[in-house]
Amino acid sequence: MAQFDVVVLGLGAMGSATAYHLARRGRRVLGLEQFTPAHDRGASHGHSRIIREAYFEDPRYVPLLQRAYELWDALQQQAGSRLLVLTGGLMIGPDGGELVQGTLASARQHHLPYELLSSADLKHRFPQFATDESTVAVWERRAGALFPEDCIRAHLTQAARAGAILHFEEPVQRWRVLGDGVEVTTSRGTYTAGHLIITAGPWAGQMLQQRGVPLEVERNVMYWFRPRQDGLFTPDRFPIYIYEYTQGRFFYGFPALRGEGVKIAHHHSGDLCTPETIKREVSEDEIQRIRALLARHIPDANGELLHTATCMYTNTPDYHFIIDRHPDHSAVTIACGFSGHGFKFSSVVGEILAELAEYDHTRHDIDLFSLARFASPV
Repeated sequence: MAQFDVVVLGLGAMGSATAYHLARRGRRVLGLEQFTPAHDRGASHGHSRIIREAYFEDPRYVPLLQRAYELWDALQQQAGSRLLVLTGGLMIGPDGGELVQGTLASARQHHLPYELLSSADLKHRFPQFATDESTVAVWERRAGALFPEDCIRAHLTQAARAGAILHFEEPVQRWRVLGDGVEVTTSRGTYTAGHLIITAGPWAGQMLQQRGVPLEVERNVMYWFRPRQDGLFTPDRFPIYIYEYTQGRFFYGFPALRGEGVKIAHHHSGDLCTPETIKREVSEDEIQRIRALLARHIPDANGELLHTATCMYTNTPDYHFIIDRHPDHSAVTIACGFSGHGFKFSSVVGEILAELAEYDHTRHDIDLFSLARFASPV
């Protein structure tokens, strides 16, 4: 049996960052991944992911985001490649809506720079959007896009350079607590370590189902269109955005990045699945629904459909993350349930998980992500 300080189960966004931070601390790290590096079978692909600072979901995320930006910048320098582009960002919707009011709450609480744009302001500065008089927007200059596959590869490359052992196409069959540590059995062998970190994305629920960890896997579709007027959708003219088009319903999108067309997707489709049963094909009805949104709200983006891709959100009941010790095993840490908005945090989540494994605590406030919030009242 091989002996490691930490085994990281799953090397997607969170696992790759965790292996990187642990290896840089001199820990003996084994990373295990059932697929190839930066694969497209889970949640961490699709060429682009939004990063933004004035976080409408909860102001408590903002300090984590500020650290995430620092860590992405540092990783870019180490990797020698561009992992993030700042385009600015628009949070668009009714003045009293969840998106606009949540964004303003975070910006004001943390003294972040922003502009509140009226419908007329939005039409003047960003004529690509067709809006009515009830629609406003919060403009955030620091928002932009991460390139997820490149980010994961950079974390993996730097982790390996720092000494991490990374195994791909090696599915984990089972794990168990063994004395003061853990034993992990895969398709190729058995490994022991002092600590196990589970960052298994949509597969986490299967590994934790005996504890009843409340996770649901949701299928979501991403679409890329060739805009009718290419010049209107370059990153210097068209920012990332989230649009609350009806109460509590959102779609989001990107400028044309790296010659790939404009990307658009619903945020939460509502179609539940498992990693084994997800439908990878995209129906004509789904395409027509997203075209209807474009026709109504961003008509000049509604050109030729270039391609589609599916991904999986792993959702908690309140859509906040789970980052915590396993309730039965102090040698096991869980990070899952990132609910479709976690990728941007992966750089800092890796730091958090490394600190928890090494020191049994972290400098970051992660009370929001405690498993205890789901405990049944006695």
